[in-house]
Amino acid sequence: MRLGIDLGGTKIAAVALDEDGTERARHRRQTPRGYDETMAALARAVEDLLGGLGEHRRAGGNGPVGISLPGVVDAAAGRVRAVNLPWLDGRPFAEDAARTLGRPVRIANDANCFTLSEAADGAAAGARVAFGIILGTGVGGGIVADGRILPGANGLAGEWGHAPLPWRDAEDGPAVACGCGRTGCLETVLCGAGLTRLHRHRTGDDLDPPEIAARAAAGDSAAAGTLDRHADALARALAPVLNLLDPDVVVVGGGLSALPGLCEAVTARWGGWSLAAQPRTRMAVARHGGESGMRGAARLWGREDAGTASRA
Repeated sequence: MRLGIDLGGTKIAAVALDEDGTERARHRRQTPRGYDETMAALARAVEDLLGGLGEHRRAGGNGPVGISLPGVVDAAAGRVRAVNLPWLDGRPFAEDAARTLGRPVRIANDANCFTLSEAADGAAAGARVAFGIILGTGVGGGIVADGRILPGANGLAGEWGHAPLPWRDAEDGPAVACGCGRTGCLETVLCGAGLTRLHRHRTGDDLDPPEIAARAAAGDSAAAGTLDRHADALARALAPVLNLLDPDVVVVGGGLSALPGLCEAVTARWGGWSLAAQPRTRMAVARHGGESGMRGAARLWGREDAGTASRA
């Protein structure tokens, strides 16, 4: 039995999966404020999962737990930084969680867990190299190669959201400050607020992404033009990824993954910016959507780890 927890800025979502990926129990609660309160909430999440397993509870045993987190995760040190849960920043999170839960714990960035889930049994299943992107409130990315997360020496592999937008011009609107302290990052262009800014720049109208998409679907040429320009920016942003990583598949999640025709629009354009004029890389919307974080967290431990004595 695999137990996975997605610890987000507003919610804690947890799942128990069989080895074949079948869901046996799930749990959801609001994320509390404070370090000790978060630890207590994680413990309740595990207990609720076990309580929901019924006849399968024994399979949950004292097995390991995977935890998905926003921010930069240094899994080797068991710490998190640049996280939107500031009370976790710099704390020995993995060690404390393992002690609280009485189980071995592994932690990973939420985009990495998203990509791992989709590579295991989602839209990227069967791909040797998958690049996962999340387009939502922010912009994240993760890399999975041969079924394993590629974290990088500094826990930064796949963090493409804080690179500058390539081949930027006036149609993209003025560069704005990013939360990382720099200006003009991909995140400021490709996230939900970035799409709103782009539409405001092009039309003067202040609309949220769902309204822009709805108007485009209803035949509004201005809204359609904004989505077209956003897709072009995404194609430019992914072209260096194709050149550097050359993944088999790019899988996209987050709220903006629902934009109509996004994958088709991007793949029609990215060959004009990458070294491969007709890339064989495919692009697909995530199969598990918002559940990929907890499902990927559950897969941080493999079958070969079931008897491990490690606690972090």
